[in-house]
Amino acid sequence: MTSVSAGTRPERIAALGFDYASQPKVRLERCNLCGESVFVGLTHRDRYGYPAEASGCTRCGLVFLDPVMTSEAYGKFYMGTYRPLVSAFHGRLIDARTIQQEQREYAVERGDLLAPYVVGQSYRTLLDIGGSTGVVADAFARRFNLRGTVIDPAPLETAQAQALGLETIEGLVEDVDLGSRRFDVVILCQTVDHLLDTAGTLARVRQLLSPGGLLFVDIVDFRAAYLRNWSVEGAIKIDHPYYLTEGTMVAYLVRAGFEVVRSDYAADHLHVSYVARPSTPQPTYLPSSDDVKRLWNELRYVQNAPSPRA
Repeated sequence: MTSVSAGTRPERIAALGFDYASQPKVRLERCNLCGESVFVGLTHRDRYGYPAEASGCTRCGLVFLDPVMTSEAYGKFYMGTYRPLVSAFHGRLIDARTIQQEQREYAVERGDLLAPYVVGQSYRTLLDIGGSTGVVADAFARRFNLRGTVIDPAPLETAQAQALGLETIEGLVEDVDLGSRRFDVVILCQTVDHLLDTAGTLARVRQLLSPGGLLFVDIVDFRAAYLRNWSVEGAIKIDHPYYLTEGTMVAYLVRAGFEVVRSDYAADHLHVSYVARPSTPQPTYLPSSDDVKRLWNELRYVQNAPSPRA
């Protein structure tokens, strides 16, 4: 994609010709976080206008697409549709080249957050899961004297990372076999929301971390997203299988065996970052029932009450 077509947002998205309804999908039988199977339907359309259904787990408050595209369908989506779709939505070209300045700024900001936990340590290796063009991995590798590896499903983006001298692995992290390799620092930058198996990936990351290693992960805070636009549908999009809140993200980390040593609200007031170290897994840890009840009440209120900015 070299340009963005003219027209309204719905016209630009329609011009892509992506048939979401016909994509192969699977239904979720169990919540990826707590394992329960009682769900509540929340939406029937996403921000792009696609017939994407989102549900939530009544026990822990995790929100997710259900049904969700298969791993193979997402692989094709990221290779050819994802960046053009985001470009059509925003009305400007967003591709492997144009995003790099934004990624450089992000790398400086998030690098400052990580520095107190990396500088002075004997860390040598870095794994960037969903590392896109490698700009962030390269910046961290140079700043902290690390050898960087990038995993990403988009070949146009891994080509950019390769040009920076980084080791690259093309594919979805859920499908990549890293064998017995271990890394001192693992980062998931604006990536965890795109995973198909968040619990499985974090458990694998726990295994991939060297003893005393460090994890960085940030989320699009689902509550911030729907409150910002006063729209639950406006916070749902087919490129995010899961929608994480502070409560569910911390639960994922604690259950997988991580201790959060720092959290941080990003300057955009939308993302929340976490710095974590390996700890003893607490497999029963979940948000409280009162927190989950408040989430459902708030979601229903936003769906039905007039916007306070109206």
